[in-house]
Amino acid sequence: MNGNTRFRSRLFDYLGLTLVLVLLVAAFGPSTEHFFTRTNFRTIANQVPDSVVIAVGMTFVLIIAGIDLSVGSVLALSGSLLGVCLARFGTSLPFAIAVGLVVGLSCGLLNGLVVIGWNLPSFIVTLGMMEVARGAAYLVTDSQTQYIGARIETVAEATVFGLSVPFFAAVAVVVIGQTTLSCTVFGRHMFAVGANEAAALLSGIKTLRIKVAVFAICGFLSALAAVIYCSRLSAADPNAGLGYELQAIAAVVIGGTSLMGGRGSAVNSFIGVLIIAVLENGLAQIGAQESTKRLVTGCVIVLAVILDFYRHRLGRGRA
Repeated sequence: MNGNTRFRSRLFDYLGLTLVLVLLVAAFGPSTEHFFTRTNFRTIANQVPDSVVIAVGMTFVLIIAGIDLSVGSVLALSGSLLGVCLARFGTSLPFAIAVGLVVGLSCGLLNGLVVIGWNLPSFIVTLGMMEVARGAAYLVTDSQTQYIGARIETVAEATVFGLSVPFFAAVAVVVIGQTTLSCTVFGRHMFAVGANEAAALLSGIKTLRIKVAVFAICGFLSALAAVIYCSRLSAADPNAGLGYELQAIAAVVIGGTSLMGGRGSAVNSFIGVLIIAVLENGLAQIGAQESTKRLVTGCVIVLAVILDFYRHRLGRGRA
């Protein structure tokens, strides 16, 4: 696939996902008087930053044909340690944030080292880390929510044009992630590893280092999402992040990242998060029950996976 074809394919993906988002807004707009308002859109935007940050990390992992089921639990552990540092030990906010980020990075790094060290499926390794991190979050907090208060609130309360600073931080993560994928050697190597690891290894790419680095990045971004999550709630909850791994995978798959590896986009994943957020918000405003919301969201995810299957088969046919 030459450069022009690749560009047209990406443009088609962007436009297609944006059209889906616009159609959702147009569908829910007439259904309730409160949906199509500036306040509602601001609310949606200010609620998605942690999901966006995790989705970028999950995009990287899926591109190398892996998966990370521990992102929600790593978020909980990182946030719990941040909360304990502030609430129990009275440390400074920068120090507490640094502790949370280091813990998230370490969890991701451990995931990667175990995956490559024993050549284990990332599904099993990260499933184990999901339980380990969640259990550790309960232990360090004594299973109690740590109320942090004003010191962390300032992070989420700062706004620009009505949008929170965490939202702009999440957008910055998306830009950095997409730039990494599109414009760096590391990004090209990620795609090569996901498309055909054996061929990538024969071409001189240090595939094991790429894998470890990607899992470490995913862990770090999960910890960054924990900072955003805690700032929004003014508390660190050991139950935080439950189901985030499934939400992230759903958003990334809706955004067109292949579950088989070798294809993905941080920008598309961002739009995928927005699609799910708008869908859930719209269903809630029209009075849909939780069971209905889960049913509709699940159907959207299955349709996205089916579309990914046919796109993958079409790509092989062209090759």
